[in-house]
Amino acid sequence: MKTVLITGGNKGIGFETARQLGELGYAVNIGCRTNSKGQEAVEKLQKLGLKSINWIVLDVTNSQSIKQAKTQLASKIGSLDLLINNAGISGIQPQKFSTPNIETLRNLFDTNFFGTVEVTQQFLPLLEKSEQPIIINISSEVGSLEIHSSSGKDPNLEIWSAYGASKTAVNAFTVMLANELEDTSFRIFSVTPGYTATDLNDHQGTKTVEEGAAAIVRIATEATRFTSGKFYGEQGEVTW
Repeated sequence: MKTVLITGGNKGIGFETARQLGELGYAVNIGCRTNSKGQEAVEKLQKLGLKSINWIVLDVTNSQSIKQAKTQLASKIGSLDLLINNAGISGIQPQKFSTPNIETLRNLFDTNFFGTVEVTQQFLPLLEKSEQPIIINISSEVGSLEIHSSSGKDPNLEIWSAYGASKTAVNAFTVMLANELEDTSFRIFSVTPGYTATDLNDHQGTKTVEEGAAAIVRIATEATRFTSGKFYGEQGEVTW
């Protein structure tokens, strides 16, 4: 049975990804900030008939929490096959770079970028014990510089400027880590679920969580069909 850790897996796309992978036979570990949120998520999944579901307290903005989560999970499993860095925040508006929003930017990068990097670094030793370790960093089309450059002044993109910058950084991390681990069995991807209706966007997204999670699950379960170090979405490769 393959094992997966999903950060921010207690709601939204993370929860739905946990459900879909659980139905495919994965042993699912949900990382969330509190025991109560973890227990609630696990109970919901168990009511759906899933059995190999657990949670660990994991706050991606807290180094001690990340280290404790690593130690806790390592005591229970021999290896980690799949890490999905899903935890993220959208930040408050406005997000135009011409207006003062440094605190918003710092908070976004702390969760979306630094949290992703630190969780990955801490769990690498456990992933290395897998025959084919996979890391999926959840990104977004608004992190694509090509899309921003070709779209001109698009109000729909402008409101996500700071959030998009944090996801651009995540994409850079994906590329550079994949290059660093090129001669290993690791496969590392950025994946966008698309504009999915979740708390992140006040449920304004045009896709359901089932549809958003499907792209993540596809990459996770068919990783050998895709090129490590690339950015993918529902329709295939996304431009950087």
